[in-house]
Amino acid sequence: METTIPSTTIYVDADACPVKNEIIRVGERHRLPVIMVSNAFLRLPRSPLVRLEVVSGGLDKADDWIAEHIGPKDVAITADIPLAARCLERGARVLGPTGKPFDDETIGMALSMRDLNAHLRDIGEMGGGNASFQKKDRSQFLNVLENTLQAIKREG
Repeated sequence: METTIPSTTIYVDADACPVKNEIIRVGERHRLPVIMVSNAFLRLPRSPLVRLEVVSGGLDKADDWIAEHIGPKDVAITADIPLAARCLERGARVLGPTGKPFDDETIGMALSMRDLNAHLRDIGEMGGGNASFQKKDRSQFLNVLENTLQAIKREG
């Protein structure tokens, strides 16, 4: 069994997250608390380490809750780029559900591309929607999450 990583919590922007079960398994293996934050009730596996935080009042309320509670040595899982930026500002590590890490060097470009793509969709130059989630994305995510947690553990 893995040793506990002191004071690390995994925060999940859970409403549309396709890797919730994988996050829970990794959290349990490392004995880390996992907080799933959602705008509605979600059925989750029972675990003393997993907590569902249901927030109400609007689309960005889950993002606000995560950004207010996350801190250094914590990990956020989100596909929401503005939320990723807010978590990075708080010193957290941030991963997308496909395993793409966000960091201080890449977040500016990610925000710019998000804004450009939104503009192109608004003027009809580009269709909406994200690429479908693939099996390789799940595998990549698990690998990157494990490596991220190991890096936090090494840092002490």
